Parts: sequence; structure tokens; C-alpha cells
Amino acid sequence: MIEDKSQSRTSISELGEFGLIKHLTEHFKVSQTSTIKAVGDDAAVLDHTNKKTLITTDLLLEGIHFNLTYMPLKHLGYKAVMVNLSDIFAMNGEATQITVSIAVSNRFPLEALEELYAGIQLACDTYAIDLIGGDTTSSQTGLLISITALGTANEEDIVYRDGAKENDLLVVTGDLGAAYLGFQVLERERQVFDVNPNAQPDLDEYTYLIERQLKPEARKDVSKLLKDLDVKPTSMIDVSDGLSSEIIHLCQSSNVGCNVYEDKLPLDPQVISTSEEFNMDSTVVALNGGEDYELLFTVAQTDFDKIKGNPNFSIVGHMTDKSEGINLVTRANQKMELTAQGWDAFLKKE
Repeated sequence: MIEDKSQSRTSISELGEFGLIKHLTEHFKVSQTSTIKAVGDDAAVLDHTNKKTLITTDLLLEGIHFNLTYMPLKHLGYKAVMVNLSDIFAMNGEATQITVSIAVSNRFPLEALEELYAGIQLACDTYAIDLIGGDTTSSQTGLLISITALGTANEEDIVYRDGAKENDLLVVTGDLGAAYLGFQVLERERQVFDVNPNAQPDLDEYTYLIERQLKPEARKDVSKLLKDLDVKPTSMIDVSDGLSSEIIHLCQSSNVGCNVYEDKLPLDPQVISTSEEFNMDSTVVALNGGEDYELLFTVAQTDFDKIKGNPNFSIVGHMTDKSEGINLVTRANQKMELTAQGWDAFLKKE
């Protein structure tokens, strides 16, 4: 853990832009052989010999994507990296490097940015990726983080969204809905705090949900798991905006339909119990919550025996002809059109 400097406040202006970058990045180590030159020159130099390069970027804005009332800066740094690595893994690639750009208002001292970068460094160390550059600037409104992730893959290993075929099995990793419920728990405690700043929250029973919200893990392991099983997905996407939204993306990109089965959705017991506590339907939470950062993919039916019973995967449906539409098959065996309600669905829920 980084030393607690909460009582100390160093103005960023004391270092200047280049001094700030040097200060925040000087302890990052290079672990990728493809990184020829990282931070410290006009541009990074990479050598991804005979491999395709994958690039993805995400922008996170204070007040839109995160709330610093309950999101520790170290966790925010870690999560910001995960958001991007997940996209690389969704292409069946290996993440190798990131760039980090931030804009900060003058309410953030140097010590706050050290916490943010401690989380980024932990992510780099944990996932063996290199920080190779970025930018810093001032902001009038708060904190902004933009991260670009780079990765590599052999051309024959890359998996796109548009390869699903009729009768392919629809598979998801891990479990769904926990991150959204973690958000709900934290929001509830924030509202209590606003009314009574002396209130002490008891969050022990929500540990898993809160961890899934504040410190998600990108599924680096899935590519190797599938290779070991001799399975190559026909299409794949990460579950960032909610399962229903991602299923629709796969169907639209692949020009197919889908039946997803309510009773096959993987739910942690804490998701079921907390959904009941918040008077929410756990199926709606799983389909529309978002920020799970699991992987959703399709495989040919001939691969069924290779993945059935594997604790890492849940077969939740199958792809159909486009004319059959995109449907949720309920526990009562009724078909309902699947819609991408996303994060806002819960704001409208009675």
C-alpha cells in the first residue's frame, strides 16, 4: 500500500507538467519485450514482430463514470485500466501496453494523483503490461482519465463480433449483476452519509458486490482456458454495458437471432439476496446492470462437450436465424423480445 499522506498536500504547480509526469511514472517497470522505449521521449517505441496490433481507448469522467465520494483513487486507477484491458481480451488478444492521460482540477494535490497512479501501477504489475506514455493537463470541472490499451494477437487467433452462426452456443464467463448491485449499495450509503455524515456503514455482507464494482478484474485467463480446451470462439465481446446490450451487438454484427434462457443466467447468491432487498428482479439486474467485465462469446455446437460443466463458463443460449429475433426465454417458457435497457433501466423501474 502507498504511504498515507492524507495530511499532506503538495500543489501540482510545484512540479510543472513534465516534473509531474516524471514523478508519477518513475517507479513503473518495463515487463514486455515488445517495449523498446516507454515513458521519457517524444514517443514510445514498440516492436510487435509478426503480430497484429490491437488498440482500444476509454474516457472516464468524474460525475459521469465515477463518484469519488465512495470510489478510492487507487481503486479508480486500477479499474480504469481494467476497462481497457477487457476490450483487448474480448478480441482474444494479449494486452501489452497502456498510455494514461489525465486532466485534473486544482482541488487535487499531488498526493491524490500518487494514489491514482498507485492503482494504475498495481494493474500494470498484476497484468504484466507497460505504461509507455500519456499526457497531463488542467481541468475546470474535476478529474478526467483517458487510457489507451495496446495488445497483440496472431491473425488467426483474433475473434471479432461478426462471426456467430445460426445454432452456435452462447456462453458467458463468471457471474452477472454483482457490479451493478455494488453500485446500488454504495449509492445508498452515500445518500445516508449526505443526511448524517457521522453514520458508519456496515458493508460486510456486501463485500463481493462492492469488490466487483470498485475493483473488477479483466478476464485475461479466458484466452488460455479456451486454447487449452482447443476451442476458438466464433464471436466475442466483453460485458461492459449489460448482457442484453452485448447480445444485441453480437446478433446485429453477425446478422443472426438469439434465444437466451433466463434459468441459465449465472447469478451469485449475494446477487439474488441483494436484488430482493432492493426490490429488483435479479434477471433484470443480470441482463442490464453492466460493468461486469466478463466475456460473452459464441462457439460451434461441436464444441459443446469441451465446455459443458466447466466452472468458468455458462451456456446461456444459442444463436438462431435472424428472422426469429433476439429473445429471452423465461422460466415459464415464454419468449420476450430482448431489449438493451442498459444502466438507465433501473432509474425508471417502479
